Amino acid sequence: MSNQLQGKIAIVTGAASGIGKEIAVVYAKEGAKVAIADMNLAAAQAAADSIGPSAMAVAMDVTDEGQVNAAVAQVVKAWGGIDILVSNAGIQIVHPLEDFPFAEWKKMIAIHLDGAFLTTKACLPHMYASGRGGSLIYMGSVHSKEASMLKAPYVAAKHGLIGLAKVMAKEGAKHGVRANVICPGFVRTPLVDKQIPEQSKALGISEDDVIKKVMLKETVDGEFTTTDDVAQTALFFAAFPTNALTGQSLVVSHGWFMQ
Repeated sequence: MSNQLQGKIAIVTGAASGIGKEIAVVYAKEGAKVAIADMNLAAAQAAADSIGPSAMAVAMDVTDEGQVNAAVAQVVKAWGGIDILVSNAGIQIVHPLEDFPFAEWKKMIAIHLDGAFLTTKACLPHMYASGRGGSLIYMGSVHSKEASMLKAPYVAAKHGLIGLAKVMAKEGAKHGVRANVICPGFVRTPLVDKQIPEQSKALGISEDDVIKKVMLKETVDGEFTTTDDVAQTALFFAAFPTNALTGQSLVVSHGWFMQ
């Protein structure tokens, strides 16, 4: 244990499972106190219990300003501040654009973009007031750089996170608050497992072909990115000590999209 985050306080959204939970586990191992923020409080509590006394669970629908503010206030009351925000909560809905219900478009934008805005807005005053600076980490995607069919709102929102991070890098600089985006490739989480049959049906190809010819086609080795790959990148951004690394987006994807 290297304790790269000793004494730091982190909030990770969508952290009851998948990538968010893995980030929370890695942060706790590195000495941080971690708030597991999730719509499913029972699942968040189970995740926190599995990590131990350095974790707490908070209920948070990232699209609800009142819930976001209340959850952040709960963490600040318990631990005294916020040093790291990982805006990770996300879902996926796929349709061709002409069949995309407007309500589902708005839901996708709300979770990915509104959620990043609301959690940032709630955490920033505490980061600014502490004098310690802070790290804003947005969970983008290779789809922050690239497009795939059937994913109009997801691709639009993930591109938007890069714009948000660039603005926050400029606004936060004088306070020592950095903002960066992690852009993973396909990670074998329940979210991706759910997409495989959906894309198979929408594209009229087998599930095996969805994996090989759609999801992993552009990688250098045909491998999924792992939750630990993403968590180690989140640790790198969180632990980086200066404004030298801010306003950046890092693709973690086995070579799918190279900058």
